[in-house]
Parts: sequence; structure tokens; C-alpha cells
Amino acid sequence: MTKTVRQIIKIDEELCDGCGLCVTGCAEGALQVIDGKAKLVSETYCDGLGACLGECPRGAISIETRVAEDFDEEAAMEHVAAQKKKEEVRAQFAAARTGFVCPSAKMIDRTRETTQSTPVKPAGTPSELRQWPVKLYLVNPNASYFEDSDLLLAADCVPFAYGGIHQDFMRGKTIVTGCPKFDDVRMYAEKLEAIISANTIRSVTVLQMEVPCCSGMLRLIQHAIEASGKSIPIEVVTISLAGDVKSTNSVAI
Repeated sequence: MTKTVRQIIKIDEELCDGCGLCVTGCAEGALQVIDGKAKLVSETYCDGLGACLGECPRGAISIETRVAEDFDEEAAMEHVAAQKKKEEVRAQFAAARTGFVCPSAKMIDRTRETTQSTPVKPAGTPSELRQWPVKLYLVNPNASYFEDSDLLLAADCVPFAYGGIHQDFMRGKTIVTGCPKFDDVRMYAEKLEAIISANTIRSVTVLQMEVPCCSGMLRLIQHAIEASGKSIPIEVVTISLAGDVKSTNSVAI
């Protein structure tokens, strides 16, 4: 492949929070989110025109002039077609196997629905979940359900330890979940900072387990609020390993 001095995109990984908006904004399929960061998958797929720049809410994408492989429009379109085919095959396989397509990456906002419109199952507790996705790794900081919300930051283990999480803590809140022990803490910090900075958050509730690693959730949200320059009340609820509320404390920023 011929290389020339030309314009091509540059991604600042320190600023990128992996929201994926640039991926959908690139018609040539040159971008992909890998390990929580946007990556240029091939120089030959990037035309250097920068259509993705306006899609990035963090300003992580810029144009630079350097030696790079020539843009190959035919190869880029073949790549896009192949990616679409893969998605179609995955969707067909999932539908055939389970009867539905997993919406793990699809944003769902139910915050405007009334509780009366949600049918209550007579044999169980109704869900208080108001949005999708819930994993901090997957959520878009600019999603509509974050604006003017009460944020619930819950450790992954909490719903399994505390059976009453829906009625006691999730009602009326926007929830994000994560594990500071096993996941990318730097990505968590950047994502939380983006959520706090881009939205009006009325309050934050941190729902953690009584294990040392869980305290990382509080430190992450404190850092995000401090970086934003905002003042947001934080309540920390600690759940015991036996599944009880061990303590509830207010934290000042």
C-alpha cells in the first residue's frame, strides 16, 4: 500500500471516554471502540475529512498531517459492507436462538413514563429500572436519562446481596453499575466526569458492599464532581455481606 503525507485523524486517548458517537459518525467504518477507547482500525479507511470531529463530545479527535497509507474508498466500502453483514448475522443468530435481539448497546429511556403505565406483575416485585444500558462501561454520558436526574452508582454485587434494591433505592433514579476491582478504573473516572459535566445531576447515591475494593466507587464519583467544579450531595449506603443495610452516610464535596 502506497504511503504519502496527508491529513488523517488523531485520537487523544486521554480525552476519549469510549462513548462511540464517532464510530456511527464515520461513514467509512474507520473507527471502532476497543478496550473502552476509540481506535483507528485502518489508515486506508480514513479519508481525512474529519466528519467524526463534530460527533465527539470530548474533543478527543483532531486532524493531523503525517505519512499515512493512502485512503482506499473501495476497501473502506467493502469493510463497511462486511461489518453490516456481521451485525445482521449476529442479530439473526440471536433471534433464532432466543427469540429476541440483546439490547445491550441500545439506549432505552423510560424516565418520562408514569408508574401507572407500567403493569405490576401480581407474583413479583415490579422493576424500577428506567433506562438501558446500566453498565458504566456502556452508557453514553449524553443520554437523555442523565439530565436533571438523581444518580444511583451501584457496585455490581449489590443487587445480588440486597434483594430490595428496586423499591428501596432504584425508584425514580438513573442507575449505573460497575466494579472498581475488575474493570478499568481510569475509564470509570473519565466516564463519570463526562456524565457529571454534561448534565444537571441533582444528587448521587453510592450503593456499595462492605468490602475494601468497593470504596473505590465513592472515590471515583468524588473525583468526577470535584473535576466538574459542581456541588452535588452524595449519600453512601453500605450493604453488608449478609444483605442488610450496614450504614448510610452523607458526604460533602
